[in-house]
Amino acid sequence: MIIGLGMDLAEVERYDFDAEKLAWFSRKIYTDEEVAYAMRKRNRAERFAGFFAAKEATRKAFGHAIPWRQIGVSHERSGKPIIKLVGNAEGLIAHRGVSIVHLTITHTASMAAAVVILERT
Repeated sequence: MIIGLGMDLAEVERYDFDAEKLAWFSRKIYTDEEVAYAMRKRNRAERFAGFFAAKEATRKAFGHAIPWRQIGVSHERSGKPIIKLVGNAEGLIAHRGVSIVHLTITHTASMAAAVVILERT
């Protein structure tokens, strides 16, 4: 049964950071793992936009604000993106009875989108 759904769009050009802005976003929004992943990629702004959209979609799926850095986007070995909640947010999965968190991210040169589905089996 679906117990939460969130979707978000992000304009890629807003995430084409210079060093100063990247440092600010890294402290406030992104995890170290997300920054390292994006920096290894050719079109890093697309990755940063996708990560932001995934975080916002997660907040929408849960129905309230979760601190940005307590929502992490990681990847399975296959490349499939996954959501990792850490810190105080980690308990939300059990508290809400969530069995599976589904995440999909897509991006083009101009837009990134993410959808999060919270499922209880």
